[in-house]
Amino acid sequence: MIGVTAAVAGGGGKSDDKADAGKSAAPSAASSPEPGKSKSAGKPAPVEITAKKTSFTKSVLADGDAYTSVSVTIRNNSGKKVSVNPLYFTVTDTKGTKHTDELGVDDKQIDTVDLAPGENISGTVTGKGTFTPKYVTFSEDLFGDPVRVDVE
Repeated sequence: MIGVTAAVAGGGGKSDDKADAGKSAAPSAASSPEPGKSKSAGKPAPVEITAKKTSFTKSVLADGDAYTSVSVTIRNNSGKKVSVNPLYFTVTDTKGTKHTDELGVDDKQIDTVDLAPGENISGTVTGKGTFTPKYVTFSEDLFGDPVRVDVE
């Protein structure tokens, strides 16, 4: 398992996210990453993620159309392999509700793979219900350090 540096994307301003309670200070504008991208100040983060709202592409396993999908691309900038699995992602909506990935409901779901250094993969992470996604969180092997990125 690789140690992943947690990076919070997004600009300053008031946050209504209860998960942000207790954090000491907001990052300065100079060190804030672009919305939809995760990175560390001065060097690329070991894992870089981009996230964009996308349309839901119904698979044969989907029960109806009430799902929300986010297209994610994850890049391994570290010197070790990074394991990717749809179960390692969650999507938090603008009301602060966390949605786990609904496996197999979107035809474009991100695959389960091991990324070698420098490799990347794209696919969707899909939550049940219709909502506005705010950010995506990735935790390698469910126990790794989380990387959080705003949805563009």
